[in-house]
Amino acid sequence: MRTRAIAIFISIAAILLACDEEDQEQTRSYYMGFTPVPYESSVDAAAYTYRTLRENADIISHQFDNGVPWVEALAGENFNDEIINDWTFRKNQTTASQKIYISVNPFNSLHNGLASYRTADENLPLPAPWDSYTFNSDEVKTAYLNYCSRIIDFFNPDYFNMAMEANLLYVNKPTIWSSYVEFHQYIYTELKKKYPKLMVFCSISGAHLLKGLISNNDYVQQRLAALQLLEYSDLYSLSFYPCLTSLLGNPYPVNTFDDLFNISEKPLAIAETGYAAQSFSINTGAGRVTIEADADKQEKYIRDLLTACLKRKAVFVINFAVRDYDKLSEEMGSSANAKTNWRDTGIVDEKGIPRKAYTTWKEFLIRKYTP
Repeated sequence: MRTRAIAIFISIAAILLACDEEDQEQTRSYYMGFTPVPYESSVDAAAYTYRTLRENADIISHQFDNGVPWVEALAGENFNDEIINDWTFRKNQTTASQKIYISVNPFNSLHNGLASYRTADENLPLPAPWDSYTFNSDEVKTAYLNYCSRIIDFFNPDYFNMAMEANLLYVNKPTIWSSYVEFHQYIYTELKKKYPKLMVFCSISGAHLLKGLISNNDYVQQRLAALQLLEYSDLYSLSFYPCLTSLLGNPYPVNTFDDLFNISEKPLAIAETGYAAQSFSINTGAGRVTIEADADKQEKYIRDLLTACLKRKAVFVINFAVRDYDKLSEEMGSSANAKTNWRDTGIVDEKGIPRKAYTTWKEFLIRKYTP
């Protein structure tokens, strides 16, 4: 009798497992989206980008890492019209059915200090006395909290990233890490008091948490630093670009996603990601190196990532660019690494032709969203 009962239980379990696997093939737990970076500086490019996002994304990621209006935020003064006009344009282009994901940054472009100053122009030098403040200065904490609150009130986002790739400060300037951790805890705690239902978090550079992906990197210490941040973060949110690592476009280990995703049990999100579909060269401390990439490698990465996120029941996945921005890179000055590292990560090429990864993206996008 007992043997028969066990057999029945095993049969039922097998049926339920099969049903779950079949259901997973037809659904996804995560929203899928992009940042609205245009392929060039023009009205047509902006219109194309938002139109493409309406067709291929159910979440839009707006990143603001071009400086903070520190002076105005602390004084409670109006922000420059250029800032508000940018916010208004982005908000007006987002459909009612799309989720809004906002990212802001307290760090400068090198991730080794306080963010630059923003008025009508971006990334201006910090005026005195701001150039002498530390992250845990009362003025900095108050101003940044005010800035975050104002942008949250304006956009009413579904997800709010208060610090982009926060662990890179530990990489680039560990001597001020404790000052930042105090700031991080304060901003998160105060935002959760004011917006208890909002998902508030930081994003983390995932490559630094894995063995062998970054040269001269202590991945164990990096994980410990990340875990400090995650104590004050609603999500385990990752920024991950495997082709921008020591792999140089070579295959990533088969266990990459399991190793990376299992570092924290918090709900997973992919804050930003991408894989270049064309080879390119960048300057490093060891000289100029070439990243060997192509459309097949990009498609494989997108498929592997989206499949792994199904298994982990991720919250959202953001591919950085929907279309390559070669023209925008040229307009900005193509010599800088920052303008080439992500240039060819679009699932549509610079001519507007969909790549293999586009078909794969749509394959997952058409699945019914089931959280």
